[in-house]
Amino acid sequence: MNTAQLKLQQSIEVKVQPRYLPEHSNEELAEYTFAYTVRIANNSEQSVQLLARHWIITDGNNTIREVEGEGVVGQQPDIMPGESYSYSSGAILSTKTGTMEGSYKMRSFEGVDFNAIIEPFGLVHPNSLQ
Repeated sequence: MNTAQLKLQQSIEVKVQPRYLPEHSNEELAEYTFAYTVRIANNSEQSVQLLARHWIITDGNNTIREVEGEGVVGQQPDIMPGESYSYSSGAILSTKTGTMEGSYKMRSFEGVDFNAIIEPFGLVHPNSLQ
């Protein structure tokens, strides 16, 4: 990773707010539905575009599922300096707890490709004993 990529990577802040959705879950079938809202803040001096996503989803049995694709929720948003972009999505687990983490492939308007890191966060059923 070169200096420009590192500087851009450190200037993108990703925050995630997960929540359990009991109304969309079926505990008898071991389907636990979680929603999450992501806020991506561009603290750099350059405009950037989110090109792709890579999620690593781990359930309570340590079963790992990876999800990759273009953009997020059908969009490849441009994020201007000092601005942020938010979206909501979801995941279904077969256990009451799990984690998600990953990265976004980003590109500055100057053509520098880099990854914005999504730090691990928990998906936790409110009644789980962990």
